[in-house]
Amino acid sequence: MADSVRQMASTARFGFTDDRADEELRAAGWWTDTGPADGSERILAAFSRTPDPDLALRTIERIRSADEAGWPELAEALRDDAAVRGRLLGVVGTSTALGDFLVSSPGDWRTLAGNRHTDTADYTRVLDDAVRRDGTVLTGRDAEQALRKAYRGLLLEIAARDLGHVVEPGLEPPSFSGITHALTELADAALRAGLTVAEHETKDADSASLAVIAMGKCGGLELNYVSDVDVVFVGEGDLQVATRLATGMMRVVGKACFEVDAALRPEGKSGALVRTLDGHEAYYKKWARTWEFQALLKARPAAGDAELGRRYAELVTPMVWSAADRENFVADVQQMRRRVEKHIPSEIAERELKLGRGGLRDVEFAVQLLQLVHGRVDPDLRSASTMEALEALGAGGYVARTDASEMRESYEFLRTVEHRLQLRALRRTHLFPEPDDTAALRWLARATGIRPVRDRSEANVLLHDFRKHVHRVRRLHEKLFYRPLLDAVARVPTAALRLTTKQAESRLAALGYASPDGALRHIQALTSGVSRRASIQQTLLPVLLDLLADTPDPDGGLLAYRRVSEALAETPWYLRVLRDEAAVVENLATLLGTSRLVPDLLVRAPEVLRMLGDAERLCGRPSEDVAKSLRAAARRQPGLKAAVTASRSLRRHELLRVACADLLGLLDVPAVCEALSSVWGAVLQAALEGAVRQQREQTGSQPAKIAVIGMGRLGGQELGYGSDADVLFVCERSDGAGEQEALKFATTVAETVRQVLGAPSQDPALEVDANLRPEGRSGPLVRTLDSYRAYYERWGEVWESQALLRARFVAGDCDLGDRFIASIDPIRYPEGGLDAAKLREVRRIKARVDTERMPKGADPTTHTKLGRGGLADVEWTVQLMQLRHAHEVPALRTTSTPRALDAMAEAGLAEAEDVEALREAWMLATRARNAAMLVRGKAVDQLPSSGRELTAVASVFGYSVDDDPGEFLDAYRRTTRRAHAIVERLFYES
Repeated sequence: MADSVRQMASTARFGFTDDRADEELRAAGWWTDTGPADGSERILAAFSRTPDPDLALRTIERIRSADEAGWPELAEALRDDAAVRGRLLGVVGTSTALGDFLVSSPGDWRTLAGNRHTDTADYTRVLDDAVRRDGTVLTGRDAEQALRKAYRGLLLEIAARDLGHVVEPGLEPPSFSGITHALTELADAALRAGLTVAEHETKDADSASLAVIAMGKCGGLELNYVSDVDVVFVGEGDLQVATRLATGMMRVVGKACFEVDAALRPEGKSGALVRTLDGHEAYYKKWARTWEFQALLKARPAAGDAELGRRYAELVTPMVWSAADRENFVADVQQMRRRVEKHIPSEIAERELKLGRGGLRDVEFAVQLLQLVHGRVDPDLRSASTMEALEALGAGGYVARTDASEMRESYEFLRTVEHRLQLRALRRTHLFPEPDDTAALRWLARATGIRPVRDRSEANVLLHDFRKHVHRVRRLHEKLFYRPLLDAVARVPTAALRLTTKQAESRLAALGYASPDGALRHIQALTSGVSRRASIQQTLLPVLLDLLADTPDPDGGLLAYRRVSEALAETPWYLRVLRDEAAVVENLATLLGTSRLVPDLLVRAPEVLRMLGDAERLCGRPSEDVAKSLRAAARRQPGLKAAVTASRSLRRHELLRVACADLLGLLDVPAVCEALSSVWGAVLQAALEGAVRQQREQTGSQPAKIAVIGMGRLGGQELGYGSDADVLFVCERSDGAGEQEALKFATTVAETVRQVLGAPSQDPALEVDANLRPEGRSGPLVRTLDSYRAYYERWGEVWESQALLRARFVAGDCDLGDRFIASIDPIRYPEGGLDAAKLREVRRIKARVDTERMPKGADPTTHTKLGRGGLADVEWTVQLMQLRHAHEVPALRTTSTPRALDAMAEAGLAEAEDVEALREAWMLATRARNAAMLVRGKAVDQLPSSGRELTAVASVFGYSVDDDPGEFLDAYRRTTRRAHAIVERLFYES
């Protein structure tokens, strides 16, 4: 007996109070006669941080018993994986219901490892897959069981991410809004899956359309773990069939996931379950009461017919934002809140999280009333999300910033407490524990992440915080909800709330516009007149002004928008796309407020605008397909000039597409470089074919075959937006032709290609640079294959061997190009590598480049090309390794810098950590160089040192306009400084 007491005392230091803990810990292999087993300390410490260690251990033991074969893997994960340990123990120490689910599906713990959780965008696919078997949709009980299991599995993932940091403080806690958004996405997915099942259970389902409109917290993207999901149904076609669809969906989802409540529909529970769009319109215009418009504030299409849902939203939205014009609107809303309070039983009023004084409804009613009154003329306030609306009210000056911040903090605290209470048994509850229920308070406090403070227990801290937040919410509710000014503002007609010019300037200045008067002139130019175009612009501009305000250069973005709008004024689809596709407007604002190059290209390639709302189209087809299309289009042209014009047009389109995808974060650095290099190669091919055809027509013969060899970044398929095309021209006489005749023909063709592509243009330059040829600018523009061989064998210098490392056939005669590449392999991959003299020469040239080629006044820490740790540093290091070792390491025989870096690591020529640092610096410098070009609209190697241009470049890397852009420069310098140190060691010391 004494031994048992001592053992319990020993396990009690880890929070266990159950006398079975010792036996369960031993069964798991975590406890011995002398205490914790080797390697189990972290696990036991994690148990001690769970809300209920006994519940957690009991559930883990049940999982072990249910899946003994899988236990070793789980035990190892609990020991070694902090993510699994925190998330799994957080769940089983909090929720009996999710613990039961894990016991019934023990393998599901694997979804909690690392970053393996399901993305919210995939919830619909996961639940849809769950209700299908062998391509057939399940029905009846089978569908309900399958949907329930899949739904619980995803709910487990959300809860695990929510609770993991409570047990393992090293795990990053998710945002509250992130959790509520995920729960809402899961609810939406469940509604869609339920509707899919209902469609297959309902006869003649295709004779009707049904849109499911989410209301309440689901509509506001702020759903609880356990909540009725409020919906309204809109139907078209056969309404009887639509009603059966709605009923079937409610049954399936209700049994599998949560109750679907349609009581917010017109006429409530006594009204028709499904109405047509016209039926809804007639009801809301004639019979609806004030509270119904308040409820519609959160209406959001969630499932079913998207187009019908969209039309419903378009129908009710104007009604919502004109509801405050109704007589006694404010008084009606205030009276309804008082009625709700009166119906709460007095014995639980102080513990009622949702409806009580100082509870969640106090926040929501106050926010919604402020939105409906002020949102008539301020679209910023028109959010279904309470949290977002609070932030907008504070930012817009309708509520003091401190009031908005405090109310938001208290609302999040109360919602978090509500979530933990509901997670316990996955039951809907809003009751805070009794003040004397110490055990319940302690569990709830620990589940919320509260720990003891000095001489106060977790329970006391929670109780104190709860009372503080309730009192604060009630104080702010009464201050904001019953303020006299609110009713006065509501009585002013909406039209009278339009800002004067001076007020508009103040508003624009508050949004971040440096020149509000200039912005007003742009707005007036776009919206003047009574045309349909002006009317649409009046609708779009409030949205655009706010979107542009979040970009690095709102003023430049608005000016660019005006330029684009005026240039495309006669394009019939331009404004329609902006009006109908919100994603296009958002992305366009981001692009115009960030880049000077994009608007310049957009006015001449407007068709790319249509892609801005479709990420898949914007990312484009494979580069080779784009190149084939460009070459084919050029071949169809009647002459060289027309072929080059067509090539330029397609290149402009592709350049703009890539730039947009790049700025929006849809393409990584290698994909950008490959796309730009591919289109450059296609332009060269088109121009070469056109020049050959023209010269052949003029001379009556074609005495030479010609190939273009890409060098430098073109050869490495690493071109940037402003890169020239470094090339070599090689020719070979055709049968029966003389060598001089062939050279003359080929030289004329090469000069023609350079001339037509280098002609002045509004697009970024197409400069063909042949200065890397033998003898440089003083040497012939074109040589025969034999001449190249002879030169490199007799007079070639080590720097020319280095330049040839990036040589790649890009255009012209393929066979000739391949033979040229084969002929230079012994030159660029010399047998035996470099001797000591050549090695010294390469290092000497590099040192000279470092000291002499840096532009005067340039900052070597932020010069992307020649700066310390920049492109040249990494590329020279890679190329030296290729010259020295490519003869014995075939993988080094590549024109690609990243692939050569991979080969260096695989061959052991450099430590993997060093190679990764070089790769990171090269990728960073390449992207930064491209970003600077996009931001400034011209080729540049130096990063901006300050101002809006630096902010814009930083934004391309994910920094907010509110962040200090100096942080980006610090990160850039830190990365390149580390790379430079590695270059110094590998290049000069290895």
